[in-house]
Amino acid sequence: MQFDEPLRRKLIEAVAATVIAHAEELTDLDQAIGDGDHGLNMKRGFEAVLADLDKIAAQPLPKMLQMAGTTLVMKVGGASGPLYGTLFLQLGKSLPADPTLADAESAFAAAIEAVKARGKSDVGAKTLLDVLAPVLAALRDGVADVPGAADAAAEATKPIQATRGRASFLGPRSIGHVDPGARSSALIVRAVCGVLAGQA
Repeated sequence: MQFDEPLRRKLIEAVAATVIAHAEELTDLDQAIGDGDHGLNMKRGFEAVLADLDKIAAQPLPKMLQMAGTTLVMKVGGASGPLYGTLFLQLGKSLPADPTLADAESAFAAAIEAVKARGKSDVGAKTLLDVLAPVLAALRDGVADVPGAADAAAEATKPIQATRGRASFLGPRSIGHVDPGARSSALIVRAVCGVLAGQA
C-alpha cells in the first residue's frame, strides 16, 4: 500500500479525532481504577500532534510515526505518554515507508516488545498490552474484523485484576472495570483500520 501524504494525514486525523472524541469516556474509566486523567492526557497529546499536522504528515511514514511518538512522550504525561510514545517510536523504527502486511505484523510485534520492556509488564496485567497482543494475533491469523477483536480484547480486561500501574494498588477492587489504556488502544486500532479499509 502506498502511504502517500494524503493517506498519512488521514491516519493522523482519524486517530486524533477518535481519541479526542472519547476523552470523557477514557477519563471515566480511569476515575474508576486510576488517576482519572487518562482521557485528558491522551486528548492533550493528540491535540499537540494535530497542531503539528502539516509538518508531521509531510514526513515519510517511519518518520511520521517517530515524530508523533516523540510528541506523545512530551505531551501526554502520566504512565500512558511513555508507553504510547514507545509504541509509535518503535513502529517508526521498524516500518518501511510503504509497508506490506507482513512488514506491519513484524513492526507491530517489535513495538509490543518495546512497550513490554518500557512498562516492565506483559499480557494479563490489565494494560494496553491486553489489546495490542490480541490485535497482533488477529492480524497474523487473517481475522477480517480486527477492530472487533480489539474491542473484545478491551472488554476482556474487565475481569482481570490489575498488577501494573496505578490500578494495581486497588488489588481485587480493580476487577470489574475495563482498563482505560486497553480501551484507548482499541479506539486507535479501530481508527487506523477504518482509514486503511477505505483505501483497500
